[in-house]
Amino acid sequence: MPEKFLPFTYDKLQEIVKQFQTPFHIYSEKGLLETAESLKNAFSWNSGFKEFFPVKATPNPFILKLLNRIGFGADCSSMSELILAERTGITGEEIMFTSNDTTSTEYIKAKELGAVINLDDISHIPFLEEHAGIPDLICLRYNPGSISHDDKIIGNPKESKFGFREDQLFEGYAKCRELGVKRFGIHAMVASNELDQEFIINTARILFEVVVEISGKTGIRFEFINLGGGIGIPYKPEDISVNIQEIGDGIKEQYENIIIENGHPPLKIFMESGRFITGPNGCIVSKVLHIKRTYKNYAGLDSSMADLMRPGLYGAYHHITVPGKENINSKIKYDVTGSLCENSDKFAIDRYLPELEKNDLLIIHDTGAHGHSMGYNYNGKLRSSELLLRTNGEVMMIRRPETVEDYFATLNFDELDKFG
Repeated sequence: MPEKFLPFTYDKLQEIVKQFQTPFHIYSEKGLLETAESLKNAFSWNSGFKEFFPVKATPNPFILKLLNRIGFGADCSSMSELILAERTGITGEEIMFTSNDTTSTEYIKAKELGAVINLDDISHIPFLEEHAGIPDLICLRYNPGSISHDDKIIGNPKESKFGFREDQLFEGYAKCRELGVKRFGIHAMVASNELDQEFIINTARILFEVVVEISGKTGIRFEFINLGGGIGIPYKPEDISVNIQEIGDGIKEQYENIIIENGHPPLKIFMESGRFITGPNGCIVSKVLHIKRTYKNYAGLDSSMADLMRPGLYGAYHHITVPGKENINSKIKYDVTGSLCENSDKFAIDRYLPELEKNDLLIIHDTGAHGHSMGYNYNGKLRSSELLLRTNGEVMMIRRPETVEDYFATLNFDELDKFG
């Protein structure tokens, strides 16, 4: 079975662990840049191509700035994410604001920043008009409910809370035009962690066809299509990676056959690929605290669901390796656990690993997206630090670990003595 690549040697890892206390998330700058460039190259045929990196995947200003330097924008979905983008220096149409059940204050902030506002529902048009005003540029999110595909994360499109039905799109664009909108975009995202290249290409085809149909019937000319994200990564070593160049070429063919052949003016292609860029370029480094043997073998780590929720939340697979024991047969079956008072606090169940001992380091792979960002504080657990391995070999802390003081910061202890 093929193994996962690590951006550091065993000796380098020992240096990092000596400098920074486990557990921690660590990202590879080299890997991030190489993956980002591969996406840009795959869509270089489209002069307006732009990736809006979804802040929710890895909400760290160092990651956002690194990607912004090579031309990426930010896809935001909340007030905090809008402010994070702004404080990183990303503003205006470098921001795509894709939200749902949106508050008035979030719309006001997005409009203040000059972000591209991507509306999730037809009822949000009058809501936006009332609270923030209608901008010149509007994007609508399309939910093509007829797609036969059951995604474990987003779900079947017909069961998804996101987006407009097709008939609502016609009404929505007409209403926006009546309100003075002059520039139009369309967005769709119907899958997450998708490894089927043809499904990704086919989704683009559906979106292109909808653009041509709406344009033909209404006279609206679209400025861009946002294909969303959803491109998967090989969490299991035996999974086959997508070929991003083949995806780009396949979407180009559909673009030429549908957009160009039907005489629609050129479109900018936008994407929001988070997992594809940061997912495989980050991992958790954790340490074995205890080995427990009852009805099963348990390896208890110094990390928990506070650091990575995906296995407990989705039953998601994350590969685990033991640095320094790569040549030892993985013949002992373990549940790899954290310390929360929840039996779902497990990184792996019945996973074959080399025989583990106290203080062994474990690498939990592919946590660069939706890893640290989904952490939480149940049981008063504190989230770990984030590190960046620079291209020159330097390691810098880009987020410190949480402290007890952070956890208590929102509690009003000053009033406790007055409490009867």
